[in-house]
Amino acid sequence: MQRAPTHGETAPFIPPESLLRSPPERLRVADNPQQTISELKELLIAYAKQETVDPLKGLLRYVAFGVAGALLIGTGVTFAAIGALRVLQGDRYGPHFTGNWSWAPYGIVVVGALLIAGLSWWVATRKRKKA
Repeated sequence: MQRAPTHGETAPFIPPESLLRSPPERLRVADNPQQTISELKELLIAYAKQETVDPLKGLLRYVAFGVAGALLIGTGVTFAAIGALRVLQGDRYGPHFTGNWSWAPYGIVVVGALLIAGLSWWVATRKRKKA
């Protein structure tokens, strides 16, 4: 009988020929081909889910947050534009633009909104310089 190595001793040498006598489990032929086919089917389904469904779930979450953010920013910019229009139209002391200039608050707000949209587009599409 062999004893286990104690503290400070090395394990006994196992020749490589003895490792080749019993093939590893992955090299053995399955006893039941139906079981092999069902395992292959399960493996393919799990792989397909891993490579398609899981990334799509992550993409869906990313798109949902993007759409929600766009809606909130759009609502905020709309309210800000309406507020700016009301300020430019006048207050309790009377209108700021009268007569032929009554269109000016609308034009100013539209130009301001276009400037904000253009600035946002420019910031989003500019190329970053490499450091």
